[in-house]
Amino acid sequence: MKPIRSMLFVPGSKKKWFEKIPDYNSDTIILDLEDSVPDNLKEEARTQVSEVIGALSQKGQRVYVRINKGPYCFNIDDLESVIHSEIEGIVLPKIEGPEDIDILTSIVSEIEFKKGIEVGSTKFIATLETAKSIHLAYDIAVKERVVGLAGVSPKSGDVERSLGYQWTAEGLERLYIRSRVVLAAKAANVIPIGGLWQDVHDLEGLRKAVSFNRQLGFEGEMIVHPSNVEIVNEVFSISDEQIAYYKGLISSFETGVKNGKAAVLYDGEHIDYAHVKTAKQMLDFANNFKR
Repeated sequence: MKPIRSMLFVPGSKKKWFEKIPDYNSDTIILDLEDSVPDNLKEEARTQVSEVIGALSQKGQRVYVRINKGPYCFNIDDLESVIHSEIEGIVLPKIEGPEDIDILTSIVSEIEFKKGIEVGSTKFIATLETAKSIHLAYDIAVKERVVGLAGVSPKSGDVERSLGYQWTAEGLERLYIRSRVVLAAKAANVIPIGGLWQDVHDLEGLRKAVSFNRQLGFEGEMIVHPSNVEIVNEVFSISDEQIAYYKGLISSFETGVKNGKAAVLYDGEHIDYAHVKTAKQMLDFANNFKR
């Protein structure tokens, strides 16, 4: 699966915003039917989102939809409406455990079959917003349709309420739970996604928060404002300086191998096969976002 650096929420009730979406340059868009949509506009938003998916996809925009979840099940009307061949996947809010994924997989498979869509093509990004779901992160991540785990912990959000910590911008109180999401995602070979920075006009604060998530091992970020896309994409990209460094590392190592050495010094540091594997992985990642 192609990497995801940025996932921008757009309320499904804001039809006037849809035409601007490709200009935001977000790797993926999340057309939201859940918390950003007033209850009295849910049905209207569902229709509007269903109608725009194809047009966005044709413009090269990768599309996800966040659906609603009730006390016992995900909203069937949402699923029936938004599952299209052009959609990349759905974002699942308030997951509790792997059984939620199993139930949803059966429902989505039936909808795909009825619509003539390849069964299994609709992917899931599971949002871990409760203590139980974070505890069961790996069991959720290994489910077949899951391609990403979202470890979001905004101020006064669901995770804060569930765990009872006191939110700070520095995030020490959230270090363990974010690291747990990253570890589970990496162990299951899916994408760990961070977020959400809510003070959207504080771009310096955004950069600090996103940079720390990048240091922890997150590969992308959920965001709620178009002005945040550029910074998020930059932080989760490989810089020109890093590209030059990794290319030089590989070249130096290859020269060493020709001279019978599998451990050499590069830029004053010891490197061997492990470092070369990392360098090649970083360069492969950078190639995904070449313009």
